[in-house]
Amino acid sequence: MRYIEGLRCRECKREYPISPIHVCEFCFGPLEVVYQYERIRKVLSRRKIEERPKSMWRYQELLPLDGDPTVGINVGFTPLIKSEGLARVLGVEELYLKNDGVNYPTLSFKDRVVSVALSKAKEFGFRTVACASTGNLANSVAALSAAGGLESYVFVPFDLEQGKILGTLIYGTNLIGIKGSYDEVNRLCSEIAENYGWAFVNINIRPFYAEGSKTFGFEIAEQLGWKAPRHVIVPMAGGSLITKIWKGLKELERIGLIDGVRTKIHGAQASGSNPIITAFKEGVDRIKPQRPKTIAKSLAIGNPADGYYALKTIRESEGSAEDATDAEIIEGIKLLAETEGIFTETAGGVTVAVTKKLIEQGVIPKDESILISITGNGLKTQEAIQDCVGHPLIIEASLSEFQKLFGSKEPERGLSAHTANMPIS
Repeated sequence: MRYIEGLRCRECKREYPISPIHVCEFCFGPLEVVYQYERIRKVLSRRKIEERPKSMWRYQELLPLDGDPTVGINVGFTPLIKSEGLARVLGVEELYLKNDGVNYPTLSFKDRVVSVALSKAKEFGFRTVACASTGNLANSVAALSAAGGLESYVFVPFDLEQGKILGTLIYGTNLIGIKGSYDEVNRLCSEIAENYGWAFVNINIRPFYAEGSKTFGFEIAEQLGWKAPRHVIVPMAGGSLITKIWKGLKELERIGLIDGVRTKIHGAQASGSNPIITAFKEGVDRIKPQRPKTIAKSLAIGNPADGYYALKTIRESEGSAEDATDAEIIEGIKLLAETEGIFTETAGGVTVAVTKKLIEQGVIPKDESILISITGNGLKTQEAIQDCVGHPLIIEASLSEFQKLFGSKEPERGLSAHTANMPIS
């Protein structure tokens, strides 16, 4: 059953019917999906959600489809981990990691938004989909289009990490590399969208696409026992994810599934691409575009489409914002791997590094619950750390060669010398 009320302009509040449009024709403000919350409140309960399959679609009433999803049915419900090792290093009492680096099928949170976008595109009758991407979205659109029987066109900066290039081409998409930054790619795609009858997931389908990010927030609350953490740290590129995590938590509060939300939302960017952070620190609303220069290519958007709304979210939630240098990003990646066994891409290195900074600055108290958003897998951005992790020790296949490096060890406690030296059958 459909629970969508329509589309509404974020600025002038004019309302529109559900259709593949994304900009208000009067003030050019962005459009957003509005729901029939009172109806949803009457039909959706914690128990009903918990009885459903463990995917993002267990919150289907709060997603903008008319019917059941047709693409990405198994996406979502990724692990929420209570940290011990990283919490100890950071000196905090209660730390969680929401790990979308193992999301199905392409190992990033983008599988959430693309599942919604392509399912909605099929409802609208589109057969060809497209996107502008910094990498993770490219992977997801290519993979889920292949699974959904859709033709796809993917536009990216030509110098992306090889893992993301290969992870897009493998699905047989039409991949076009553009000699320029993501912002230039996005401008070109806006022109293409006006001339071709395609569903651009982050242009004309954007209002629906963006709603998929709310499920990241829904899952956090459910996996914490239907409560919201005191602090959430979110990476920011275009700025949409941080706004939708906040919207998702507030929606759960509005329909009575969680109690009052006191969460502070903190934004994280790379120092080489930090237009939202700069505006926050200067106390202004205007986002001044930048030309990105950072190893965190998935966050390298110099003119963020939702930058103003990301700022609004941070301020409304009484959160904060900080950035991280390339060296700090690498340190964050290594710290998470060494303490928690999680290999995150550069965006995750940003959130870990920023969390560390905000704790050290006293912005985030050490005795309050903290959640770090991990949005992508480190296998996609190996170039960023390949010269920073050392090299394997190469020896001959000889015990004496090994002992030259590590010496002779006594048998482990609990094993007799006889047992320790028994051959393995």
